[in-house]
Amino acid sequence: MHKRIDLRSDTFTQPSIKMKEYMFDAPLGDDVYGEDPSVNALEEKMAKLTNKEDALFTSSGTQANLLALMAHCQRGDEYICGQEAHIYKYEAGGASVLGSIQPQPLAYKEDATFDLQEVKHNIKPDDSHFARTKLLCIENTHDGKVLPMKYLQEVNDFALENKLSVHLDGARVFNAAVALDADISQISQYVDSMSMCLSKGLGAPVGSVLVGSQELIHEARRYRKMVGGGLRQAGMLAAAGRYALDHHIADLKKDHLRALELKNELEKIKEVQIISSDTNMVFIKVDKRYEEKLLRFLNERNIFISGYSKLRLVTHRDISKEDIQTVIKAFEEFFDK
Repeated sequence: MHKRIDLRSDTFTQPSIKMKEYMFDAPLGDDVYGEDPSVNALEEKMAKLTNKEDALFTSSGTQANLLALMAHCQRGDEYICGQEAHIYKYEAGGASVLGSIQPQPLAYKEDATFDLQEVKHNIKPDDSHFARTKLLCIENTHDGKVLPMKYLQEVNDFALENKLSVHLDGARVFNAAVALDADISQISQYVDSMSMCLSKGLGAPVGSVLVGSQELIHEARRYRKMVGGGLRQAGMLAAAGRYALDHHIADLKKDHLRALELKNELEKIKEVQIISSDTNMVFIKVDKRYEEKLLRFLNERNIFISGYSKLRLVTHRDISKEDIQTVIKAFEEFFDK
């Protein structure tokens, strides 16, 4: 059996031996009481890294985003987001179901930015007929695309002008920071709150962190308890996040380079159309006649990619340079036939 090469998502990363040792040795307490030293250390570290007042450790990015929405908005309020945004499309409608918060999805432009004039057009008037538009949600990265600093500044200025708060779904925001060669605080300065996933490219087994003002995090902590997210000896999980922050951020550059290599070689195959390739994600398309056969062919060789019609290959810290060559050879072999 060939080595398993899983390119479906960077969520398939495994904690390293050193990370596991660090987790095992973490000092523990009861986080619901605010007494887990390892959780507290992670939250303090994240708040300092992002130059925000406070931070909250959560079990997932979906939970962090939900808590942000509920802390920013009241029942009957509205948030504007992308039609393809994870916070709208892939989080089970949590804000609507649990917070009675209305989404107003808009189409992203090709580069994953909004047309801010369209956003302005969709801000509801101060009228009892309408939900109150309170929050603008952006995503960095989206499909691997990095939001430029200039655009983040424009979003910040736009939000201040229109009395909106801004939440950034930063599931892969460290990929964005590495791609921009920027400090994470240079991104977070333009938003009121930001969620950051530890279990994707950074390689921790579980967890995300929400950062924002003390007032917002105080409210989010209450909602975390309400939705069953209060954890006890969570320091073992938080310790993995701290280890990743200390040792894994710079490695994201390798993931980006491997994705670039994958894209450069796959585009030499005439039957493969590159849709986009940014940071650690490569999106491709093949003729419908080949799609299922290709996926089956790859699976038989223990290579896994995701999607239908628009196929996605995601590099991460458990994908080596040799793995990339194996994947390229498998594609070449399939289409040679």
